[in-house]
Amino acid sequence: MLLFLAAVLVSGLVNAADTLTVRIKGMRCEECAHKVRNVLGKVNGVGPMEFNMERRTVTISYDAQLTCADSIEARLAATGRYKASPYDPEEVIRRGMGLQMADMHCQKCADRIMARLKLIEGIDSLAPHLDKHYMFIRYDANKTCKDEIRGALLQLGYTPVNYYTSKNISFAYFLLPEEAAKEETAEVALAIDGVDDATVSTRRKSLAITYVNTETSEERLLQALEEEGIKATLPKPHECREKE
Repeated sequence: MLLFLAAVLVSGLVNAADTLTVRIKGMRCEECAHKVRNVLGKVNGVGPMEFNMERRTVTISYDAQLTCADSIEARLAATGRYKASPYDPEEVIRRGMGLQMADMHCQKCADRIMARLKLIEGIDSLAPHLDKHYMFIRYDANKTCKDEIRGALLQLGYTPVNYYTSKNISFAYFLLPEEAAKEETAEVALAIDGVDDATVSTRRKSLAITYVNTETSEERLLQALEEEGIKATLPKPHECREKE
């Protein structure tokens, strides 16, 4: 009897290990991923799912005794918008993002950033816009990702946050005391109403924020941070000491 139960348990582990990874080009946001999860959650035998929004892929764990890849793909096809296609890890999946960096002051800064990012496999093109302190980056999502790119910029000493062209979006940049220059401060900032993105540079002791200016302002952000015990301050006007 014990041997039988052990065999059943081992069989269950094997079945649970079956996976299927597909691309869903119509899955463009977290809400889409939530809908896909709900659709597949109703398929008997489907288990945990892992989403990658940059590649627009989902890896689905399933029990092969209860369902199969064809049934899963058919269920997705029935939704119309979330039809699945095969995932090829060698395919070039081009993505683009803009990053605001208030501490990218001059061409020397831009050159330093581009030299570092070009070392990352998968970077396609880089376009700095010094007048607005942002850089547009195109990359292959099968070779790199936003987190890797932002991590490289943080290591270099810059403070990147999401950049948008909307007139309703603004950016704030604060200096932090030593004790507040930590990742937890970014989490505090993200919880403030109107904040879209926040990044802390422990190296530069800075906090950059992308926010909706119809919901909050630079002054309100400072007040909200102070209420949380974070004494952020505005930097002095920058005087670039690097020669062009």
